[in-house]
Amino acid sequence: MSFRLPVLKWLVAVLLLVVLIVAFIFGPATASASINYGDEVAAVAETYVGSPYKYGGTTPKGFDASGFTQYVYKDAATEMKIPRTSAEQYKTGESIKQEHLKTGDLVFYVTGEKGKVSFVGIYNGDGAFIGSTTKGVKIVKMSDKYWKDRYMGAKRIIK
Repeated sequence: MSFRLPVLKWLVAVLLLVVLIVAFIFGPATASASINYGDEVAAVAETYVGSPYKYGGTTPKGFDASGFTQYVYKDAATEMKIPRTSAEQYKTGESIKQEHLKTGDLVFYVTGEKGKVSFVGIYNGDGAFIGSTTKGVKIVKMSDKYWKDRYMGAKRIIK
């Protein structure tokens, strides 16, 4: 049994194949993939909501505030190593006004000694942050009286 196509059909098939290859190689590239690292950091932080609080904690078995932010930044696509304490984290990055916050920015609070940063969270958008409070990792509204009264500032460490 032999399979034969007329020469014209073979020529059309080969020509069509060449056109498709050329179109694939030289056609416009419209697909793009880029990571918004701030969004990604906030998304990673959200996966730990519900993790317990532990003084000095730096793992999902138990976090303190700065241990949480340090862990999330290292665990996220940024793979950034940031300082261990909230006071040291406050010394990094670019200061950001509250009205210019973007997801992934660090927000700082004075919860202990007056005038000294002692708490840090990760801005999650819509006036909220994710942080490891004494009740564990949770999403907190920055407008809640407790947090509003203790707000110190924000830093952007993702460029």
